Amino acid sequence: QVELVESGGGLVQAGGSLTLSCTTSGRIFEDYAMGWFRQAPGEEREFVAGINWKTGGTYFVSSVQDRFTISRDYAKNTVYLQMNSLKPEDTAVYYCNAGAPGVGARGEYWGQGTQVTVSS
Repeated sequence: QVELVESGGGLVQAGGSLTLSCTTSGRIFEDYAMGWFRQAPGEEREFVAGINWKTGGTYFVSSVQDRFTISRDYAKNTVYLQMNSLKPEDTAVYYCNAGAPGVGARGEYWGQGTQVTVSS
């Protein structure tokens, strides 16, 4: 059974930083990508950042390029999303995703979501 456990959300002022973590248990997704999506109230869930678990190749949505970084720790089976220079429009529930066939795609496994709120 696959489980994704997220942590690190919270409330931060604009310009601040947060780091989200997603730890996987069960199957290891070596041949797939992992990523982060977010969903603001009344909006569709959108892709934010993704990483190829084996190669480390990354991809970001343009709105977070140069502000967010994504990385993975093999030993801890954990993916991180470092978010800098946060803006109020980054406010959303952030979801970890695993099992994607490629970076930017959606896999079948989701975390429970963690709230990120950026105040102006």
